[in-house]
This record gives sequence, C-alpha cells and structure tokens, in this order.
Amino acid sequence: MKIAILSREPHNYSTTHLVSAAEAREHEIHVINPMYCYMNITSHRPQVFYRGGEKLEGFDAIIPRLGVSTTFYGASVLRQFEVQGVYSLNESVAIMRSRDKLRSLQLLARKGIGMPVTTFAHSPDAIDHILEMVKGPPVIIKLIEGTQGLGVVLAETKLAAKSVIEAFQGLKVNILVQEFIKEAEGTDIRCFVVGDKVVASMLRKGGEGEFRSNVHRGGSTSNIKITPEERSTAVRAARIMGLNVAGVDILRSDHGPLVMEVNSSPGLEGIEKATGKNIADRIIQFIEKDLHKNTGKTRGKG
Repeated sequence: MKIAILSREPHNYSTTHLVSAAEAREHEIHVINPMYCYMNITSHRPQVFYRGGEKLEGFDAIIPRLGVSTTFYGASVLRQFEVQGVYSLNESVAIMRSRDKLRSLQLLARKGIGMPVTTFAHSPDAIDHILEMVKGPPVIIKLIEGTQGLGVVLAETKLAAKSVIEAFQGLKVNILVQEFIKEAEGTDIRCFVVGDKVVASMLRKGGEGEFRSNVHRGGSTSNIKITPEERSTAVRAARIMGLNVAGVDILRSDHGPLVMEVNSSPGLEGIEKATGKNIADRIIQFIEKDLHKNTGKTRGKG
C-alpha cells in the first residue's frame, strides 16, 4: 500500500514508529505536513497539492495525526482525500466531533456512557447552581479548546471556583465545569482502542501535588489490567465518536468507569513504553484489514 501520515511532526515518537511499522510490512509511506497542502475543489477532479505544486495522488490510506491547533485546516485536507475515495484511518468528521469537548460529551451522554457530572453555561448568574449540580467544591474547570492538561483548573473552594469561572467568562472563552472524582486520587486510565478492541491500557498518575495525570504535565505511567466493564466502555466511546483508533481516558469511580475524553490522535510513546506492546504495528495491521472492507461511510452519528 501507499500510505500517507498527515503530521506536522515527522520526527516525533508516534510518527517515526508508524513509519517503521509500515516499512517493516513493506508499505510505501510518506509523512506530509497538512499545513503545506492546498486544494483544488472541483466537482469532477478534486486534487491536493503540496508545497510548490507536487500533486498528491495514488494513496491507498491516510493516517491523520492532527494537533489541536491544526484541527480545522488539517481535517479539511483530510476531507479532500476522502472526497477522492482515499481510506482514512480516522475520518475527518469523527476527528472534528471528538475535538469538540462539549459535542463529544453530549454524544456520549446520549448513548448512556458514564461521565463525571458536567455543566456548560454562559451567564454568570448560573455559577451557584452550577457548583451545586457538580457536587462541588472542589470542581474541575476546563477550557473547551484545551488539550494535554492545558486550560484545566482544580478549584478547591467556592470562592476560588467563582473567581476562575468569572475570569474565564471575562475572557469570552467557553468552559466546562465538571465534578471532581476524589476517589480517582489523581489517576486515570488511558485505553488505546484499535478497531473494536482495547489493544493496550496504562495507568497515568499525576506528579507530586498535581491532579492532572497527563504525561506532558510530568505524570507517570504503568501497565494496568482493566475490567471487562472498562474495556466495553472504552470501545463503545470510540465507536460513538466514529473513531477506528482512539485513546479513551477513564476514571475509576465508586459508581463505575467514567469517560473523561476520547482522543483522536493518541500518542504512542507512553503506552508502548508502559506496556511493551508494538501499537504502531497493530495500527498498520488494522489498516490492511479494514481498507478492503471499508464502505467509505462515516462511523457513528452526530
């Protein structure tokens, strides 16, 4: 197969391991920066060009590795390949759906997936009722556009929560206010879903005095055995988003697994090192099988 990886970071761990896994299975693979692509949008000859005019064609499959800051343009480039009939590991509409924190949580809630109690409001008059609904304080306050733990604040008192919410509202940014799951004790579980299976899982724990467990924030990782309920929850969450490959972040609570987020471009380094599994190879094998039965229709709804 001729495969393209859409990524702005050709030398990072995830990209290089995907390249190595594809080459080991004798595929031709190219890393393409989506921000250097441009498109000719026509009815009968949709085309994608690169840098100085190189026509990007003949690809069998695309692996999108799109950062949050490049979501809109990167997904537009991916969509142009989809219009040409190229198979995408994760389709553009599914990526856009998962990147919208509010929309993704609404879709998960509609399907009965367990989540921390989450609120969204615009009016400052709603703050007292919001804190009551999420059983706080303490509460978690999140920027909708945040990623890797950025734009996430733990407010431990009512006064602190009001101050943070008012500050964010003054900046005209959209936020979610979420229940704090105390029993999780600063840990979460990253379930790596490929197709309809959790192929690996790891426990992530925040650093000393840190409630965020993100590896980018100094968190540690270790291998963990998940329960059948956690496995089923992760697979269902990925399917609802329409993602073939996803990192599903789960909290263990007193009332079962709760999904925090579904990531459409999960990193490989932390989970491969924590579990010793070659996730990149599993992804390439999945593409080989799924490409031939792909119908070209978006998985999931919404």
